[in-house]
Formats: sequence, structure tokens, C-alpha cells
Amino acid sequence: MAELATVARPYAEALFRVAQQGDMAAWSAIVAELALIGANPDVQAFAANPHVKHAQLADAIASMVKSPLNAEAKNFIAMLAENGRVALLPEIGAQFAVLKNAQEGAADATIYSAFELSADQLNPLVATLEKKFGRKLNPTVVLDPSLIGGVRVVVGDEVLDTSVRAKLQQMHNALVA
Repeated sequence: MAELATVARPYAEALFRVAQQGDMAAWSAIVAELALIGANPDVQAFAANPHVKHAQLADAIASMVKSPLNAEAKNFIAMLAENGRVALLPEIGAQFAVLKNAQEGAADATIYSAFELSADQLNPLVATLEKKFGRKLNPTVVLDPSLIGGVRVVVGDEVLDTSVRAKLQQMHNALVA
């Protein structure tokens, strides 16, 4: 895994520098879409096929992107196809997001919840979490019924677990100690 990250880093940094000079929001959308496309097993199999020409692969990937592609984005896709680096797209997307968040003083937050959260519930929760973590958060909610109740929040390498499951585990550990 570290090897993929090492190889993907220069691509992500180059894309980020280009995005800084242009429209960061548009580039973020393109990179996010490319990451999803690159993670698709069918795309990876197509990219690994030795009978597929680089131009065909680049055209196929470009045709899957819903966001408008500028010349730089098309060149980036073509370059990845020529160098056999399409498998790096998910890692490039992840590293691009980290660079963007660092520039904005933000972080991605994964909120695991036992139940669906409405906007009325999520907005105050995110506001509270932003105060706790001291930065703007980009939340993603994931349903995890095994939590029983409450939430578990992961921001980078920090975890805040206020779930019922965690509280029951703490009680269990206290009783058996």
C-alpha cells in the first residue's frame, strides 16, 4: 500500500498545483470522479488488457467522467494510460483530497451512526465536532447498526466513540477487571 502512495504522490501534487491555478472546485469534482472510475474492477481489468491501446483506454476513461474535462485533464488521463498508472487513480484522489483539505484547514470526517441522520440532526452534530476537532469537517455518514445507538466519528487518525456499543464494552471491561 505504501508503494502505491509513494508512486501516486507526485501525480496528486502536480494535479493540486494545476488546480490551485485554476478552478479548485472543478478539479476536485474531476479528481473524485476519476478516483471512483479507477477503483472500478471492470476499469482495472480493461486497463490491464494488453490488447487495449493507450488511446482507447484514455478515451474510455474520459467518456465515463460526467464533469466537463478541460485539455489538462484529458492530458492527465492520457499520460496515466500511457504509463500504465490507471490503478493509481483512487490513491491520487485520496492524496489530492488531503492536500485540498490541508489548504482549506479542513478534514474529512466519517460519522458512523446506528440510524439514518437527518439534516436537522447532522448539522448541529457537525458544528459540535468542528469545535471539538478545531477545524472544518467534510462529513460522510455511514450506517452501522452494530453501534446500537450513538455515533462513532473518525477524523484522520482521531476517533471519538460515543456509541452504545463502546459504552457497553467499557462496562464489560470494568466488570471483568
